[in-house]
Amino acid sequence: MTGTSQAVFLSYASEDAEAARRIADVLRDAGVEVWFDQSELRGGDAWDQSIRRQIKSCALFIPVISKNTDARPEGYFRLEWKLAVDRSHLFTATKAFLVPVVIDDASDDDDQVPDRFRELQWTRLPAGETPPAFVARVQQLLSGETVTATRSRVAPRTSPAIVGRPSASGWSKRLVRVAFGVLVLGAVAYFAIERPWISKPLGERPPAHVAVFSPPPNSVAVLPFVNMSGDKEQEYFSDGLTEEVLNSLTEIHELQVAARTSAFSFKGQNIHIGSIARKLNVGTVLEGSVRRSGNTVRITTQLINATTGFQLWSKSYDRDLGDVLKLQTEIATAVATALEVSLLGDIARKIELGGTRNPAAFDAYLRASKLFQSQRDAGKELPAVIAGYTKAIELDPDYALAFAGRSLAVNGYTVEAATGSAIREGFEVAERDARRALTLAPDLAEAHMALANVLESGVLDFAQAGEEYERAVTLAPGNAQVLRLSGNFAANMGHFDIGIAATRRAVVLDPLARSTHAELGRALYAARRYVEAASAQAEVISISPDFEPAYAERGFAFYGLGELDHARVSCEAKRGHWQSQQCLAIVYARLGRLADAQAELKKIQATFGNAEAYQYATIYSQWGDRTMALKWLNTAMRLRDSGLIYLKTDPLMDPLRTEPGFQAVIRELKFPD
Repeated sequence: MTGTSQAVFLSYASEDAEAARRIADVLRDAGVEVWFDQSELRGGDAWDQSIRRQIKSCALFIPVISKNTDARPEGYFRLEWKLAVDRSHLFTATKAFLVPVVIDDASDDDDQVPDRFRELQWTRLPAGETPPAFVARVQQLLSGETVTATRSRVAPRTSPAIVGRPSASGWSKRLVRVAFGVLVLGAVAYFAIERPWISKPLGERPPAHVAVFSPPPNSVAVLPFVNMSGDKEQEYFSDGLTEEVLNSLTEIHELQVAARTSAFSFKGQNIHIGSIARKLNVGTVLEGSVRRSGNTVRITTQLINATTGFQLWSKSYDRDLGDVLKLQTEIATAVATALEVSLLGDIARKIELGGTRNPAAFDAYLRASKLFQSQRDAGKELPAVIAGYTKAIELDPDYALAFAGRSLAVNGYTVEAATGSAIREGFEVAERDARRALTLAPDLAEAHMALANVLESGVLDFAQAGEEYERAVTLAPGNAQVLRLSGNFAANMGHFDIGIAATRRAVVLDPLARSTHAELGRALYAARRYVEAASAQAEVISISPDFEPAYAERGFAFYGLGELDHARVSCEAKRGHWQSQQCLAIVYARLGRLADAQAELKKIQATFGNAEAYQYATIYSQWGDRTMALKWLNTAMRLRDSGLIYLKTDPLMDPLRTEPGFQAVIRELKFPD
């Protein structure tokens, strides 16, 4: 990290984490970059160096002061405070850097607080509740506005207002903001009356200070279309049609389209369009409603400028389901035209590629896709997904997207739930479906992605898998799923810069999806960037606390840092999951708890037998038993264990890398350079 960032560093005692998170969330919603140690990782040289770099380069330092900080004479936050105070002496008197906040009724004369903190910007934010005035002031300071030094006392406890007299120009700017806000509110109220069917009611408007929001040009989110059919069972259809429109927009390379998982996370919530846009970092929002009757459908859509609240375009369509491909093209073209985006090439062919004009096949495909998106248990739910795609294929044997979808579902089921001979049969079916999809639609990105997926996990042909992923990214550079899968694969192959860049791009497109953060964390872990990997998995946990693998993967990142207690705690959080058991078998051994480590290994073996051969090899590798590690690695080779994809870069296998037997396996797998 070099130079000075526009980020805000939030420093807090661990007891104040919840209040600090509230402050961070409000600032982030306003478009402010906040460095906030959500993983609560404390200690380790790599982590320490990262924190020091951030304090050295941040634009503002916000120490959170409380009775907890007063009661703790020792804590890492005190080192953070000292580093920040030391840096503040390098600035001129008019340069604001320290912005202390008090979150409870801690004494104004707290002797444990550095004197430097009281010189500028002293603020009270009870329990971390952050008012618009504070956010506005932070934005002013980040913009470079100077402040007048003051020795005034802190604000009264009944008021969270900021002490410090703004300049005359500052007051003028605020008046302009207020006037502009009134005008915008009036305009939005008018449009609220004119569009009573809107899927996201205006609700409570975000505060006027959020004017800093500056999303990428030509960026759009597609919110779930409202089901107006009067039948809740038709929800799959309105959701599926929304996703098809979203996918159509991703075919226009000049657009940045928020991915499905993040866009759909707002379904059923009364959140203002502007707030949604800020969370997804998009400039426009497409919303609509769907009314279906038999094989006919009416769709009403509108495109909203998220910054102003004004409608850019709206239209209603009455179509037969057999014309749905043409409908997708029309909507995508209209959105592109409204955003003044040039449509290069035959956009209709790209959008309609791999689709169907058979209404019944389309309906079956939407049902299967809806179930695929929501499935939580591969063993119980993926067979129904596979059956749904199979029905679509029976109704239209040339439905390439259905073949690609079934390939991904079969491959997922085979990796997660299949046993015995069903494993090889499953991979064969998945590969056959992917190749059939490519025969029907050679330029279908989903087909290349499906083939790459089975080649890496089932066939172990890493060279060809890489080629297929590369082709998929070329065809669909705005598809978050393609980016996260290809990025994770690239990192596993040792191409860390490419892999991390791709997974970070997936996070930009799908910021609220656990899968994108999880793949980013895995890519960072493979690159041995453990601090960032732990942070990424912490983000997964914050999005989806019940997602068990994230606790184990965060534990492995802590283990890589040498933070054994943190690794143990993280893996014990979901100790019923096999990855947590693998993690604990390794961590307990390093802590000297050998009997406990053996017990964890036996748990995995009792459940999976030889099916987790690769994982057993990693455990013995970390135990220092190279003979047993190589034995299980050879078993994994014999079984064509899908875990072998990690072998080239897996940190857990580092103790074996100089072994001739290990090098022989690497050569046999023919990893690409």
